[in-house]
Amino acid sequence: MKRYLGEKKVLRIYIDTLDKHNGQPLWEEILKEVKKEGLAGATVFKADAGIGAFSEVHSFKVWALAQELPLVIEIIDDKDKIENFIEHIDPMMDNGLITLTDTEVIKYKHENFNKEK
Repeated sequence: MKRYLGEKKVLRIYIDTLDKHNGQPLWEEILKEVKKEGLAGATVFKADAGIGAFSEVHSFKVWALAQELPLVIEIIDDKDKIENFIEHIDPMMDNGLITLTDTEVIKYKHENFNKEK
């Protein structure tokens, strides 16, 4: 579908698995907002390790019940939609990092969008 092609913005939200919003995992709440706001989609990446603010090391430990691991949520969409979304989720985040970069989508294939309009 042509609306997914062309110049877009990549929003990356860096948080931890233990971050919460209203008692719920922050990453789940952000995904709910992605759907609610009608963004093109989002992907959550969980890392095995990372060094965050203040050079703190966060890594997977077999014996730990609760794992504070780095997460990256990546969203690609139009500039206006991304900028509005940032304003919407900013109050949800007590900790984290948000980055915004340019990208060009050259191909998007999905069985539901195989007909060009």
